[in-house]
Amino acid sequence: MSARLLLSFFLLILIAVAALSCSRGRIENAPAVSSVHIAAAAGGPLVIRTPAAEFHFFPTGYLQASLLQNGQAFSLDDPPSATNISADSLLSGGKEIRDFVMDLDHARIGEASGRLGATGKRIEVSGKSASLPAIERTMVIEVYDDFPTIALTSTSYKNTGRTDLPLEQVITQQHFLNASLSDRNAAPYSMWSFHGSSEAWGKDDVMLLNAKFSRANPMQTMQHNDENQTGGGIPVVAFWTGSVGEAIGHAETVPLKMSLPVRTLTDGRVSAAVAFEGGAPLHPGEVLSTPLTFVSVFKGDFYEPLSLYSRMLQKHGLSLAHPNASDYEANWCGWGYEMDFTPKQMLGTIPKLKELGLKWATLDAGWFKSRGDWEPRTDTFPGDSLQKVVRAYHDAGIHITLWWIPLVVEDGHGKDILNHRPYQLSKVVKDHPDWLILDKNGKPARATADLGALCPAVPEVQQYYKQLTERFIRNWDFDGHKLDFSYTVPACYNPKHHHKSPNDSIQAVGDVYKIIFETTRALKPDSVTQACPCGTPPSLAWLPYIDQAVTADPVGSRQVRLRTKMYKALLGPEAAVYGDHVELTEVVLSNTLHEVDKGRDFASEVGVGAVLGTKFTWPDYGPKFKIVELTSEKQAHWQKWINLYNAKMLSRGKFLNLYTYGYDTPEGYAIDKDNRMYYAFYAPDKQKQWSGQIELRGLKPGRYAVVDYERGRQLGVIDSQNPTLKVSFDEHLLLETNLQL
Repeated sequence: MSARLLLSFFLLILIAVAALSCSRGRIENAPAVSSVHIAAAAGGPLVIRTPAAEFHFFPTGYLQASLLQNGQAFSLDDPPSATNISADSLLSGGKEIRDFVMDLDHARIGEASGRLGATGKRIEVSGKSASLPAIERTMVIEVYDDFPTIALTSTSYKNTGRTDLPLEQVITQQHFLNASLSDRNAAPYSMWSFHGSSEAWGKDDVMLLNAKFSRANPMQTMQHNDENQTGGGIPVVAFWTGSVGEAIGHAETVPLKMSLPVRTLTDGRVSAAVAFEGGAPLHPGEVLSTPLTFVSVFKGDFYEPLSLYSRMLQKHGLSLAHPNASDYEANWCGWGYEMDFTPKQMLGTIPKLKELGLKWATLDAGWFKSRGDWEPRTDTFPGDSLQKVVRAYHDAGIHITLWWIPLVVEDGHGKDILNHRPYQLSKVVKDHPDWLILDKNGKPARATADLGALCPAVPEVQQYYKQLTERFIRNWDFDGHKLDFSYTVPACYNPKHHHKSPNDSIQAVGDVYKIIFETTRALKPDSVTQACPCGTPPSLAWLPYIDQAVTADPVGSRQVRLRTKMYKALLGPEAAVYGDHVELTEVVLSNTLHEVDKGRDFASEVGVGAVLGTKFTWPDYGPKFKIVELTSEKQAHWQKWINLYNAKMLSRGKFLNLYTYGYDTPEGYAIDKDNRMYYAFYAPDKQKQWSGQIELRGLKPGRYAVVDYERGRQLGVIDSQNPTLKVSFDEHLLLETNLQL
């Protein structure tokens, strides 16, 4: 072969190798192909299909969601048959507009924007109203491979006319739910539900719907329903039967003022929607866009959509705090001594705490002169006596946290609901009256407990709370916080704050809680920061900025268990959730309507993986404290459960959602810890013994010895292929499984 031919041969080889390398590069760098498929049929709905769900988008704008399992579709969604009534609507000039028709034939289909992952599909559809042709409605739907059971939606309205258009309210994500679709023998409303609104102290979050059900579910709105104003909430409502569930809500990472109204209709179906309040009139050419909302389908109970919601927000940029070892320690709280407690009472309890093995405590309400200033009372804590209490606890090897309320202030108006005295005018308000939140009339707005509030969107207010936190943690040496009455704040109309929107105050609540948490962690890495939305679900505003959740003044054992499950879903299966004072597992009202807390149900804390808590008093301080006094008889019971909690520490285990609330009997919970499975079962009626067969779900292959770890009883051996056991128990049954070699 000549030199020229040899050179040509090698050039051809190099070209081929280079071409192959380029080809491989194109294959390796090629974008992943989405498993989301969209099909369109003339006159029919657009069908969005993932491996786990199917969404049908109708010309009325209705988005019907179904769960796919074993080749079958399961759904609660029952769209109206009428084609001239749109699913979503708006209120304009007092008139409801719901005759939008979406032009599916000209839908624009493309790749998703990347909000929830690299791959997915996006649909954009526009439509018109016959009764209000000057408004154009556009809806965008996105479905992602990483979240195949969720459809994200956003809606915009454009004023194409020549005059201003009032918009008082926008209703989106409207769904009509029918339990009969999954169970032909069930009434349409016969389903369980979760409601994330902070609506009223003690109101159930999880409930069975009925034929007369109606709930407004306002979010991030002060609820002045009694002396204890509430407000905040998690913007999710969920519904489920034994075979399928559906949830809706807003998908933004900031708290928004809106509502999720739910009601049973006259035909028995359940209406649920997302409602946003309108603002200023829409000028010609302007566009009003709703926040991002979602619909999801699932199998199980409320744990599933709340966990999915949390993961969705984290993917969208929300970061959650991580608990430390201190967050899981059992806690004694001084609230048993109520508002007028003394240093003597706090110091006198120390020997009993050491005897019981309790290493964390809380100095509760009543230590301060006025809310807002947060300085010690001179009548009960003169001089440095508060700091002396802290030192005494530390000398005894016990950490101690401080009770207080961020953002509220005594502004000289209203009356204290705890000791019924008129509110003072705090020094911070005297010195900085411009920091107050004002209402539409220019008056100091009312926050929880009829208090005033400092605006969290003001930089000087944020700095003030940083300085307060440094005083409590660095100067006074407390080990963390019990942040109480943690709701939201009113909208702020103070002209001196120069807000872009009155709702700026609501969206800035989390900024103050973030400052408190991060300042505390920087000063004491092993600190505890707890926020208590008394009697209600938490607020999205501050949820990322706590390392210990709390079941928040539960009314009875059921709420302890269900709120623990709620927080494990929102914050992660290993989250630290304080079960609150065990005394709250049985709450009754006396003849004088005074609350009497006499619960002893530690099993409803220990068994579900909550952190144990109590507020007993000791020694005998007279009849006022008899209900919560730690008598010798009670001490044996308390000691037993504190020892059991410290030995098992199930609060540090991994919560597994293996049982569906409302459909699995008895009520069941499972925790994976140290390569062992732990189970807790609770009788439907605490007054009656329960007998029957239970199933121990989630076991790995093998044979297991089953132990009643509360009583140290062997109950038998089961095989993971048939993990059932016949049992009889009163109130509760706590089990541990040990793999047999």
